[in-house]
Amino acid sequence: MNGAFVDVRGARVRVHESGDPALPPVVLLHGIGRSLEDWEPQHERLADDHRVISLDMPGFGFSQRLPGPVTLRSLADGVLATLDALGEHRPVHLMGNSLGGAVSLQELALAPERVATLTLVNSAGFGKEVAIALRILAVPGVGRRLLDGVDRTAARRTERALFFDPSFVTDERVEHAMEVARQPGQAEVFLEAARELGTFRGIRAAWRSALLEEVARHPRPTLVVWGDRDLVLPPHHLRAARALLPHARTHVFADTGHVPQVERADEFARLVRRTVLAEVRERVEAG
Repeated sequence: MNGAFVDVRGARVRVHESGDPALPPVVLLHGIGRSLEDWEPQHERLADDHRVISLDMPGFGFSQRLPGPVTLRSLADGVLATLDALGEHRPVHLMGNSLGGAVSLQELALAPERVATLTLVNSAGFGKEVAIALRILAVPGVGRRLLDGVDRTAARRTERALFFDPSFVTDERVEHAMEVARQPGQAEVFLEAARELGTFRGIRAAWRSALLEEVARHPRPTLVVWGDRDLVLPPHHLRAARALLPHARTHVFADTGHVPQVERADEFARLVRRTVLAEVRERVEAG
């Protein structure tokens, strides 16, 4: 297991750092029920000229939850508290996948002075539709039974839904998913987050519209990307992202699923380097 644990308000939060701490910081956030491993390939691709920080958001992966209910705001606050614990107070290049994208948007709304750029990867927040497996979790009594019943077959099925290329569904990934699912309190946090965001009918509109309205007040260099074969959040959500964030650059990865930062690791790294990271570097150099 990669990473180390830091104390965040009395909870153990797992982080993985690479690169020189003096370099500009990049922070990587995973999706619901996931862990920092979903960003592992980007460490080696970005760490030569950035301080790269990925974390298991509080309550997910191998991190303990913080006190209080699990909400977008509490998750964003937990990310900021983790950065504080690491001594990182500069504006960060924030990159979030799926739920991590919504948390990134919330962090910009909560503390705009802490965010330099946004990279939203197959991000929640731009449409109602979501995979039926996540909608079922919002049904009282059903979601808990499903999460308590996760076995190797179910874990493999979940991993398979994330990738277009089945070769990424390795035994190692399945074993890791099983280990994460066995962590104490994992099911409760997953359900709280799922029910905060949506119902059986789909992702709630109220939080999406309120959050994006607030984000619009704090424009930042933004990149929104999607895999064209995403089975979790449909690729047409990217059209809504273009309309709601007209200043953002966008990109579609061909033959790619829900986690292009893994499935198209080289292409993803090149893209963020020549867009949001380059834009900020050029502004700094221009004085």
